[in-house]
Amino acid sequence: QVQFVESGGGLVQPGGSLRLSCAASGSLFNFYVMGYYRQAPGKQRELVASITSLGITNYVDSVKGRFTISRDNAKNTVYLQMNSLKPEDTAVYYCNRAPPRDSWGQGTQVTVSS
Repeated sequence: QVQFVESGGGLVQPGGSLRLSCAASGSLFNFYVMGYYRQAPGKQRELVASITSLGITNYVDSVKGRFTISRDNAKNTVYLQMNSLKPEDTAVYYCNRAPPRDSWGQGTQVTVSS
């Protein structure tokens, strides 16, 4: 089992930016397809962005052009740069493999509000 520790969330005004980080355990990180997921209150968890071992990225339509996923294999870390944030981006954000195979971390809360 891979373990994940997410960080970087917070309260931000609409139009603002945040950068999330996710540190993963283990020695095989560079082989994993990694994803960032989010779960808003009363909604199911959804995959918002993924990145392959070769750096190929994919995004859900609602975040295209605003979010950028990246990874640093030397640090076992995946990042999510979130720009032009909207209130509907408010959620707890998690990382996991894509598709998810491991226990979920504690997540990091992102709140977009004026």
